[in-house]
Amino acid sequence: MRGLATGLVPGGWEVVFDLVEHRFIARSASAENAGFHLSPMSVSAFNAAFKDRLRAVGAPDVYHGRPNEVPHPVAFALQTDPGAYDRAAARAWWQAIVAMTPVFEEFRNGFLGHSSPVHLICGSFDLAVTRFSGRTAPLHPGGFPALPDAVTQEAYSHEVSSAGFWAGGNGADEAMFYSYAYPVPDGFADKPAGPEGAFFDANLGEFLLPYRVVARAANPRAVLLEFLSATYAAAAQTGKWDRNALDCAMGRPGMPRAL
Repeated sequence: MRGLATGLVPGGWEVVFDLVEHRFIARSASAENAGFHLSPMSVSAFNAAFKDRLRAVGAPDVYHGRPNEVPHPVAFALQTDPGAYDRAAARAWWQAIVAMTPVFEEFRNGFLGHSSPVHLICGSFDLAVTRFSGRTAPLHPGGFPALPDAVTQEAYSHEVSSAGFWAGGNGADEAMFYSYAYPVPDGFADKPAGPEGAFFDANLGEFLLPYRVVARAANPRAVLLEFLSATYAAAAQTGKWDRNALDCAMGRPGMPRAL
């Protein structure tokens, strides 16, 4: 692992952000490669270089072309102001993601119902994993800036308990782990948040745990798992999920779970 990648997508190509050598790479299943160094440039210049490398490997270069989940979005091609690229910050963020991903994956395997893979959400750029109760949810009202309501409504078509990590902003002044439920059950906010330092943020409607609390802990894995488990329990208990059918012990490599 050297950074972020889409994995192979329909059509037989992928894009990679190599955060060791700080390069963008587009490549195809037929072994064609094209890339450029990640460096300070405008969004417009990056967008043009990105499209050029896609075309070079035979990938489509037509896409939405505007940011999501930000107010008053400006098309990438029109963002010509000089941009920054901090190699040290980019690599530190990626290394934090690498360190926490196995904990999210461990948490994910303690559930027999449908759950998402641990994945990076492109709009808000947070790492996330979601558990589903299996029951349909009320139609989501949408309202996220620059994100079509139809997308939000499909994403939240069923009841969820979702947790993840994001680097701050949009209501949080620092990097945070988070956990929320949709729809929000009565009493959800009043349940225990898990480890010391975790709390419910009424403005965001989510449980939060500052990244610094986990990073400075003697056992970061245990602290993060406690937060994930406690906040899922809050959603499942107040939402009356069928936990006898959905929950299971966390698995261990080479060790079948007891029935």
